[in-house]
Amino acid sequence: MAASIESLLEEISNIEEPIEELQCLKTALLSITLNDLRDFVSGHRFEVIFSLLNSNDREQVELCVDILERILMACSPLQVVQNYKAELQAGLTHPNDTVKILTLTQVGRMAEHSDAAVQILNSQDIIVTVIRSIAADNMTVAKQAIQSLTKLARTETSTSKIISGDMLNVLTEVMTVSDIVRYRVYELVVTIESESQNHEGYYPCGRIIDQLIKELTGDDILIRAAAIEMITLMVQTVRGHKFLMGQLVFNKIAKMMIDANTDPFSSLYLPGFVKFFGTLSFVQGPQRVCEDYPVFRDKVFEMALDTDPTMIGVALDTLGLLGSTVEGKQVLQKTGEKFKSVMVRMSQLASAGATELRVRCLDAISHLLTLQPEHQTEDLLALTESWFLLLSKQPINMIRDISTQPFPELHCAALRVFTAIAAQPWGQRLMVRTPGFTEFILDRSTSKSKEAKDAKFELVGSLLGSSSVAEILGSQNYISLRTYLREGPYHVSAVAAVDTEGAE
Repeated sequence: MAASIESLLEEISNIEEPIEELQCLKTALLSITLNDLRDFVSGHRFEVIFSLLNSNDREQVELCVDILERILMACSPLQVVQNYKAELQAGLTHPNDTVKILTLTQVGRMAEHSDAAVQILNSQDIIVTVIRSIAADNMTVAKQAIQSLTKLARTETSTSKIISGDMLNVLTEVMTVSDIVRYRVYELVVTIESESQNHEGYYPCGRIIDQLIKELTGDDILIRAAAIEMITLMVQTVRGHKFLMGQLVFNKIAKMMIDANTDPFSSLYLPGFVKFFGTLSFVQGPQRVCEDYPVFRDKVFEMALDTDPTMIGVALDTLGLLGSTVEGKQVLQKTGEKFKSVMVRMSQLASAGATELRVRCLDAISHLLTLQPEHQTEDLLALTESWFLLLSKQPINMIRDISTQPFPELHCAALRVFTAIAAQPWGQRLMVRTPGFTEFILDRSTSKSKEAKDAKFELVGSLLGSSSVAEILGSQNYISLRTYLREGPYHVSAVAAVDTEGAE
């Protein structure tokens, strides 16, 4: 087979219209294993295939791309950069987007190989061209460029070669192409920081981040909505959090949330602002964030009681995030009647409305009610029980009724609520007092899909993980649950066949 490939390469180099031969070469390359191909490519060069990319014949170019993709995959990243650096540079500026994507993919491969990455980073022309590719009309090309640059910027030294000095000037120039491209550059800079924790991150490109912050506080509502997404990514990192705090960004966002009450277009950016503070509460702690920025907590409650599904959905997700920790539960409990009214509203949303919103509501409820064994103090158990009882006069039946509706996602979400309370003694007492509930848990036929079976199995595991379950549910139920757990989520009971002919 290697001899056949070699003869095809020689034949291709001597004819003007090699479409048929390229097709044969592609077939031959695909028929040989990658290991065998590695042995072949190590002793050959393929300039002839690269040269055939310089054609207006689309079919020829695409065949060459397929062939080179196979060949280069058989080469190590170091081999590619050492043998085909000039071809890489040409590929980055090729008029055909598939060639650009092929080349950028190879740059991404080199970024993951330490020696090859050093050589690429020292090739300033290649780095400049990759940066300019961020402005490509083809979104796939732009994304591949961002991904490759992000992979390259894994160390302090490599970052300085991409987003500082002359390269920073190139990035700044690229940003002027359009609003869309400007946000691609923001994405690159923020992603580099979020994935590169061992260097100074934002400081080499502080002026780009300063510009992003100005966009956040500017008058353009749509740009503000886009900017907050980038800022939210930043706050999740230690250096990003420190940088934003130093720029008083948290205070600025809080003030804009207060001013939103008089802004008729606030619905366009408020969900992003709430997500930002929700993320910040996960980083700094719910109590500190809600004390320092009470407008955040108040706005979440206000949105939960809104009629706009977008507002409601973000509020539900944020409440679930806040209530997933003990500190967050305590913060919500301190609001008294305000939070009680929100829980009543969540009960209404879980019972009716669009399926997606109902699922998000049930998931928020399950996060609010979850309490790990080490946190099951008398006060916290009383708190979660009181919240569950706010859902309905018969909350167990309410959630079970939701689980029986013909929507798999609702079924699983309802089971997650039961899983949350199953680990707590009060939840177990409510379950055993509800007629038919233990039979519902043990009945495998109520869960049809794999996801549903897994959710039911997790519920059983949550019950059995509690030290109080045997006493509260009784020995017979305990034994049945242990059997369920031992048999696994996908157990099918054997049904004895009946010999009808013999019976007759």
